[in-house]
Amino acid sequence: MARQHERTASRKSAVQVLYAGVIRNRRASELLSGGEILCLDDALSDYALMLVEGVEVHEAEIDERLESISENWSVGRMPIMDRTILRLALFEMLYVDDVPTSVSINEAVELAKEFGGEDDSPRFVNGMLGRVARQMEAGEHGMAGAEDV
Repeated sequence: MARQHERTASRKSAVQVLYAGVIRNRRASELLSGGEILCLDDALSDYALMLVEGVEVHEAEIDERLESISENWSVGRMPIMDRTILRLALFEMLYVDDVPTSVSINEAVELAKEFGGEDDSPRFVNGMLGRVARQMEAGEHGMAGAEDV
């Protein structure tokens, strides 16, 4: 149970760092290495760092997946926080083998409830990730494991 709580906190920190990167038009890892992220209470956990780095490494593939499942939304038109949450969750779903897809989706929905800019952010995030989950169940994801991060 403690690990689950730690990972929830790590996801929250990672999404905040990734969001800061988007807002500042810089890579989140650059902000971290330059000491420019000062709003966090503690240092980022290894899991949070892995999420940030993984999203950055696989961002093009993740965005391509988002484009393929979205209806009438380009990735660039999505609210920044929703897009950031989706990227984090998709990275976890596609590349982190020890996290069940349902956990990634539930955690993303909770992040959308807390940080999403619109009342329908949780529903939007849930719907988008549900589409990916259905594709994965049908064997359509074809992505590598987390060891490729």
